[in-house]
Amino acid sequence: MSASPETSKSPDSSTSPEQISIRQGLQNADVMNAALALYDNRLEVAEPLLRRHLKQDPFDVAAIRMLAEVAARIGRYRDSETLLRRALELAPSFGAARANLASVLYKQRRPEEAIAELDALLDGESENIGLSNLKAAALSKIGGFEEAISLYQAVLEKAPGQPKVWMSLGHMLKTVGRQEEGIAAYRRAIDLAPALGEVWWSLANLKTVRFTDADMAAMEAALALPGLVDEDRFHLDFALGKGYEDRKAYEQSFVHYAAGNALRRQTIEYDAHETAAFVDRSMALFTKDFFAERAGQGCDAVDPIFILGMPRAGSTLVEQILSSHSQVEGTSELPDIPALARDGGDYPARIAGLSAERLRALGESYLSRTQVQRRTERPLFIDKLPNNWAHVPFIHLILPNAIIIDARRHPLACGFSNFKQHFARGQTFTYSLEDMGRYYADYVRLMAHVDTVLPGRVHRVIYERMVDDTEAEVRSLLAACGLEFEPSCLRFHETERAVRTASSEQVRRPIFREGTEGWQGYDSWLAPLKQALGPVLDAYPDAPAGW
Repeated sequence: MSASPETSKSPDSSTSPEQISIRQGLQNADVMNAALALYDNRLEVAEPLLRRHLKQDPFDVAAIRMLAEVAARIGRYRDSETLLRRALELAPSFGAARANLASVLYKQRRPEEAIAELDALLDGESENIGLSNLKAAALSKIGGFEEAISLYQAVLEKAPGQPKVWMSLGHMLKTVGRQEEGIAAYRRAIDLAPALGEVWWSLANLKTVRFTDADMAAMEAALALPGLVDEDRFHLDFALGKGYEDRKAYEQSFVHYAAGNALRRQTIEYDAHETAAFVDRSMALFTKDFFAERAGQGCDAVDPIFILGMPRAGSTLVEQILSSHSQVEGTSELPDIPALARDGGDYPARIAGLSAERLRALGESYLSRTQVQRRTERPLFIDKLPNNWAHVPFIHLILPNAIIIDARRHPLACGFSNFKQHFARGQTFTYSLEDMGRYYADYVRLMAHVDTVLPGRVHRVIYERMVDDTEAEVRSLLAACGLEFEPSCLRFHETERAVRTASSEQVRRPIFREGTEGWQGYDSWLAPLKQALGPVLDAYPDAPAGW
């Protein structure tokens, strides 16, 4: 007999709807077999079993939650969210479903909503370590770093033997500039789990830590362990690459960098042809006439400053300089422009059909979405997502008065810096020297097109020039943003603010030349990068003639 919302209610105060549903499910062969399949990650078996069961019993909240888990594991987060909300509609006290909902919201980059669901749970489950960890991660996405640190510390007071929580605490401490405490947290994680590759890489990724001989031996020993999982292996390779680089043992260093990249490349999907085709479509669509026909449209706000270009090209340095100005607030790498651009599919072709009202609404939506990141009353704020170079035409259409800054660095220095960097997410083009070179060339190609159809729209900062004549470049940068010069912008390394990127510790030091020369020890192994760059390499810092 099928259950109904009424029969899902608890018969007494000690039995919850979740408990009743689970007990009923234990008596159903489909649900039991689906649970076993889920445990083994055989999603293709679990899904049809659950769907068949829910046709017979559409009010089984435990089965609904299990189907939501299937959807989440294959990345169908919206479907998962819909199912979990249905489960909570039927059983509002179903805590496991609410925890899953918080996780799905977090994965959809909706941290505020995730926090609201977690708060409802943590009121009654303050000892739940997993929920506290998730809330801390969500808080970090909206700039709540200090609260996140407090949460991690509270978790570790109760359960100190958790290396990944120590590592997460290290991430937060690093972000707010408490480097020594962050290093101590990372070291505590290593004491608990010497083969945890990610924490070794986290230490290397500070860029300021120099591994001892004992550290190097420990990493080599971990790498030799039988049964080491790939994630630990490639993190260890990247960390060892950095360790040998600091010793100027370039051949050993490159061997590890190459091994880490090759292993990481096996786990990702990236097609350089798709990036080139996207740039081709953008250049064909976004012409001078296209922009002339839409002049005066979009949202006229002047708040945003977009810093974009290649990763590892100096964008964090530019952000830190501007954030040292009294009128500018630094936020982080915000995901909102790509989300708005691609919402609805068929991008960029879809943009041609957008009305003036829609373009304005998209600009206003961007400002609304990013408001949560703003913590001060400063009139201007920075969005420092490097990959927004692909969306410069879209940015101009929806926010024609926004400042756009292209941070550019020598293609070999930038390319190899990306190759030796393991990114927590995204930047899938960086794990092959050939992919890296082609991506850089496509970036230059689109930006050259923008310079042609929207002359003067983008202010370009050349990293090497910033290093060689910092004051002149800083003055030019501020002028491009319509800002008066302030001496604090030259003392950017003294500015205390949260920095989430791989350059977080580098921008807390005075400007240095290392970034212009670090690739040279690896020159003999960079042929694939040079070949993929083509004429871009010799033309730098300009685009090749005719582009």
